Amino acid sequence: MSEARLQAFIPHQPAKRFESIRHHRRLRRCRSILLLYVRNTPRRPHQDLQPSPAEQKSQSATTTQSVSQSISEQASRPPPPPPQLHPSNQKQTTTNPPQLHSYRFRPPKYYRGPLHPHQPPPPSSPSSRLFVPGPFTLPRLQQTYTSTLRPDLLTLSYLHLPPGYRPLPKAPRLRTWDTSSPYHANRPAREPRGADVLRLLNQPMTFRNVPAVERVTVHTMVKRAMEDSAHLHVAGMVVQAMTNVRVTTHKTRKSLQQFGTRAGRYVSVTAELRGEDMWHFLGKVVDVVLPRVRDYQGVKGSSGDSSGNISFGFDREVVSSFPEIEVNYDA
Repeated sequence: MSEARLQAFIPHQPAKRFESIRHHRRLRRCRSILLLYVRNTPRRPHQDLQPSPAEQKSQSATTTQSVSQSISEQASRPPPPPPQLHPSNQKQTTTNPPQLHSYRFRPPKYYRGPLHPHQPPPPSSPSSRLFVPGPFTLPRLQQTYTSTLRPDLLTLSYLHLPPGYRPLPKAPRLRTWDTSSPYHANRPAREPRGADVLRLLNQPMTFRNVPAVERVTVHTMVKRAMEDSAHLHVAGMVVQAMTNVRVTTHKTRKSLQQFGTRAGRYVSVTAELRGEDMWHFLGKVVDVVLPRVRDYQGVKGSSGDSSGNISFGFDREVVSSFPEIEVNYDA
């Protein structure tokens, strides 16, 4: 607040307007203190509401002089040096950022090794060619295996090995030739007695390798497909309805007169089930199909190869017990 405005705010009034001389002296003392404070305080630009024309002229001259001085300094300043790029990035230009477009990365069709610049995404990524959505349900048989069968199998087959245990040395799996004949020298080792193929090694059971069902393969052969391929189409639709998996057709490699087959003819279909579809198919077989078989004695123990594989077959009447096939018969 300026001195002129303070003079107008507290004007000098005669003593006759106050009730007593004491009040008049008190007001004069306050007025003198305010005037002294205003005179000793430096003036700021925002303190004057309406600067005088002289002050406006001096301010405009000062602003014009400062602007012209900053322009002359910028003109005389040398241009900045260009950015120094790394020797390995000399060919790269960073003038403009890459423009966004609608291109989407698609993994390569063939895997070209770990050193190739284009690597396929993991199978869990939706952009991968091996991505399989799901699971969307939790089959009851899978829950039973996880909560009941898996712990029981681990308990029944668990073998505790104390710390520091060293297994006994085993004999070589392949037989070597003796030195009774000079023709035995430098011969490769032979297979074991009684078997042409080596059996799988039995590893000690732990919680990491509990036996589990990995996949189920449904295969059927149609002899009538040699004369009419419509029978093969019907078999393929039946297998697809039972398994919920698209089938793969196979053709014969050789012509066999005793079986009546000719090379190059499609005679069989196969469906390979994994994961959710596998558990659903096994659940239907165990809970619906097998209990309806009359005088069913179970799967033979000799049907497997003692290496984790087991196979059994269904005849025409048993196949008609599947819910997907039975509904067509009822219609």
